[in-house]
Amino acid sequence: MAIIAFWSNEGKETGQTMSMVALSTYLAIEHNYRIIDISTNYRNQTLENCYWDLTREANLMKGLMGGQDITQIGVESGVEGLVQIISANRIGSERMSNYTKVVFKDRLDVLCAPKTKNFAEYKEIAQFYPNIIQFANANYDMVFVDISKTMPQEQVRQILELANVIVINITQNLQIINNYIRLKENNEFFKKNNILVNVGRYDSYSKYNSKNITRYLKEKKQIQTIPYNTLFLEASSEGKVADLFLRLRKIEVDDTNFTFMNEISRFAKDLIYKIQELQLKA
Repeated sequence: MAIIAFWSNEGKETGQTMSMVALSTYLAIEHNYRIIDISTNYRNQTLENCYWDLTREANLMKGLMGGQDITQIGVESGVEGLVQIISANRIGSERMSNYTKVVFKDRLDVLCAPKTKNFAEYKEIAQFYPNIIQFANANYDMVFVDISKTMPQEQVRQILELANVIVINITQNLQIINNYIRLKENNEFFKKNNILVNVGRYDSYSKYNSKNITRYLKEKKQIQTIPYNTLFLEASSEGKVADLFLRLRKIEVDDTNFTFMNEISRFAKDLIYKIQELQLKA
């Protein structure tokens, strides 16, 4: 149905991965969509750490495999496995879910980052991400892509062109906000109607709050935010984000976590509206 690319042109951290995790997890729970999160990272498992205790999994697997390095095991699964079937032109006979990890059955899957620790190998794998994303789009209602800062620029360009919606991630920093303005001024591609602006780790007490940034950017609709939230931060390091969002489903207005969930809900509604709007114009 739709490819949603999370991207930033900044070298600094913007909370991009965590914002994507929050939004996709919320949508998987609250809406009847089949969703996949795709990590394009190199030697970075931030996305995967949100849902699973990877250290525990690795130790269990290592014990089962007699101490063998698990990064050398199971290359037929995950991204590496998809690269193999694409290279062999066998992708039409495969199901995407055979290569993913399940968060919520029939609701949310994750395609984990490549296992390789060799950057040259990563660059070879990265060439296949546009094909993998198109394959995912044929299997899922929503395809969320976390575009890594380490990805070669040619593949970044291809993914952004494939995306139905691009979420550009910024911070509450005037220089970075101005960088986004220059990006739009100097590149016609980012003037299109499929752009959403998001502030991750958002602090409502900053002078650069969402309303002021929206006004400064001359955006027609209020920009998106994923507020800083202690429970979310802790859960993301413990592999318990799915559990947290299930617990916070029926939250009261006076709960300290209400604003966090309310902003994610607003983001979800605006994303769905944007997708529907673009589909009507297509």
